[in-house]
This record gives sequence, structure tokens and C-alpha cells, in this order.
Amino acid sequence: MSSEFNRMNMKNTPIDYSTVTELIEKSKLQSVGRSSIREIKKLIDEIEKATGERFIRMEMGIPGLPPVKIGIEAEKKALDLGIPAIYPDIFGTYELKQEISRFVKLFLNIDVDVEGCIPTVGSMQGSFASFLTLNRMHADREGTLFIDPGFPVHKQQIKVLGQGFMSFDVYNYRGEKLREKLESYLQTGKVSSIIYSNPNNPSWICFTERELKIIGDLANKYNVIVIEDLAYFGMDFRKDYSVPGEPPFQPSVAKYTDNYVLLISSSKVFSYAGQRIGMMVISNKVFNSQAPDLLRYYQSDQVGRAMIFGTLYSLSSGTSHTPQYALAAILKSVNDGDYNFVEVVKEYGEKARIMKKLFTGNGFQIVYDKDEDNPIADGFYFTFSYPGMDAEELLNEMVYYGISAISLLITGSERKEGIRACVSLVGRHQFQDLEDRLHRFNQDHPV
Repeated sequence: MSSEFNRMNMKNTPIDYSTVTELIEKSKLQSVGRSSIREIKKLIDEIEKATGERFIRMEMGIPGLPPVKIGIEAEKKALDLGIPAIYPDIFGTYELKQEISRFVKLFLNIDVDVEGCIPTVGSMQGSFASFLTLNRMHADREGTLFIDPGFPVHKQQIKVLGQGFMSFDVYNYRGEKLREKLESYLQTGKVSSIIYSNPNNPSWICFTERELKIIGDLANKYNVIVIEDLAYFGMDFRKDYSVPGEPPFQPSVAKYTDNYVLLISSSKVFSYAGQRIGMMVISNKVFNSQAPDLLRYYQSDQVGRAMIFGTLYSLSSGTSHTPQYALAAILKSVNDGDYNFVEVVKEYGEKARIMKKLFTGNGFQIVYDKDEDNPIADGFYFTFSYPGMDAEELLNEMVYYGISAISLLITGSERKEGIRACVSLVGRHQFQDLEDRLHRFNQDHPV
């Protein structure tokens, strides 16, 4: 019995059936289950406004904790000093660059010169600038290899740039299996860069040391640059990465190769998303590398100079000035051991642990559930499915139950049944509503 047939025969859903149906039709979306994150957000905003019912909102990866006060105070001080009247240097304030360099040494155990530590307008600008520059280093290469699932907008950036890309879902290629699969793409000689996130958005898988070594070894072998998206830095709560200068350190491909660019966000770990301030960390080797093919687009064939004075200058003439003071102050406090940023964001892991139990207790299943042989961590995201439904059908149906999320179909995942849930905006006071709605869904859709 299809869910459409079920709905036609009940229509007594937790969120008014007629109103939801009318607003979906009015939105002109071909399918909720295949819509983008922002399209779903807009639809749910309209349904909440029309019905007065609050959804369990899991579609947006928005911080659910207050911004770090250290940053706010530093930014206020910078505002009072009149910093907004001054253009920021494209390569960033020295204080911030110094603290970024300290941060990666203390928490990743890697050495990067200050000049390669560059503030960006969020990690989104960092990825765009990386694609724009790194994929032009070799005229005979086509673009980026995505180790999926991944952040959908990264592929959108590649498409906007008119660059080529390849991709594969890593689900069936964990551990040693990753080597052959990855090398099958690199052997084509067409790959300039590799990108993935770790911990992963949307699946929350975390690459093991063995897998990172495989990626690093192959990057060395084929002279490919790895763009490692560390938006959820230190948020694999199975280990404590919070003590500066002491192991364990945040896992990174930088341990196994010098061919890397790291993207480190302040949005989630410091809840500073609104100020659009991120960090691009370019290895000393990549920064100082010369690639004559860059001269097709830039005045310099040195990668670091092309990145800063070619790409970043063209994109924004530097990152907003006062947030740089905020981030510098936060990082200094973290680096000095005065502020434990990991302890604060552990709340996401605790909420994920509870929410996953509510889902599995009502007939749902976790899709990406293992890192090799170990159970996946509890964190900012988790993935789920429901027996007998693909992702599109499931998401289309859950809207009527006051639950919103996104389909893995838009993330490069081959798991056609999977949905991504973000825990950040779900308050603990909503857990009872979530359980009630999941129970109702389970009753209306018996397995």
C-alpha cells in the first residue's frame, strides 16, 4: 500500500493535510524530497506561519548555541576603535593569521607558516577560492573529485565555475577498499583536487587514520591537492580533541601529505555563523609551489600569491574586518587553554544520541551507521530511512507530520532511501513532540 494511498484514506495528519498540500502546490516544487535546503526551509516557514504549528526542523545546518562571547566583546571593541572605516588586508590581520597558525599546530600538530593562514568569508568562500585557483594549476586536468556524500553547494560552486568533476559514494569503499576506488579516478590524470568533509556533512562518518593515509599517499603519488573541509572541527566526540598541544589531535590528511588546503569554519564550533568568517590553511608546500599554467589567469604562477592577490582580491577584497578581531580573540583563548570549545558543542552529540533512539524506536533505521567496524559517532547530523520508502517519498510524507529534513539524493549519496537530519535547531523541549509524531508516523505506515 503506497503512502499516497494511505494519505488519501486518512488525511488526519498532525499538520493540517489540506493546508500542507495547498502550500506545496503553491510553492511550485516538483517534489519536496528532491528540493534544495533553502527551498525546503522556505516551504516549512510558510507552513508554520499558515498553521501555527511548530515543526521539528532538521533541514538547516544552523548553530543552535549562542555565539562565543569572547568574539562578541572583541568585535565590539574593534567597532568602537573605528576599525570598520579601514579596508582589511586581503591576506588577513597579522594577529588572526598568527592565531590560526598556532591553532593548527596545537590541535592538528602541523606546522604552517603565518602567510598560508588566511581568513575567508566563511568556509564557503574558502572552497570557492580553492576550486577557482587549484583547478587552474594544470591545463590538462579537468577538476575536482568529490568523495561523497557531501555538502551540495560545493558541486554548485563547481558548476558555476564551469569546471569538471567526478564523484563517488564512499559507503561501500571504507577501509582498504578506498585505495582501489580512489586510484581508479586519479589514474585518469584528470583530477586536480579532491574534496571531502571530516566529520562528514551529511552522513557524520569520520575517516579513520588508515583511510586518511590512503588519501594522503595517493595525493602524493598523483600530485593532487586535497581540500579537507573541517567545518565540524573536533566534533567527533568519541575522542577528546580539546586539549591544546596534547594528543589526540583532530584527524587530518595533513599528517600524510603536504598537498593540502584545509577549510576551518567558525560557524559551528564557535557558533559564529552570521559573521561569515572562516579560515583557509594552505600548506607551505602548496603555497610556495609554482604552476606555470596559472599565468593563463593570474599575474603570478606561485599558488599562494595567485590565491590571495588573484582570486581572493577578485572575490571580496578581503574578509570583513571586525570579525577578524573576534576570531583572533576566540582562537587566542582556545590556544591558551582558557576556553574549551569542544566541551560547549558536546550538546549536539547528546541530542543526537537521544534523537536517534527516538527514530529507531519507531521503526526507522540509521543509514550511514559505521566507520569501518565501529559505530558512528553522535554529532551534528545523522541519517535515517524508513522501510519500504525511498528518500523522496519519505520526505514528502514527513512534512505532513511536522518533521523537516533533506534528502541524501542531493548530496551525492547513492543510498536512495536516506534522509539527513540536523540536530542543532531541535530543542530538548521538542523531544516529546518528536516522539509523538514519529510514533504516529509508524502507526500510519506499518512495516
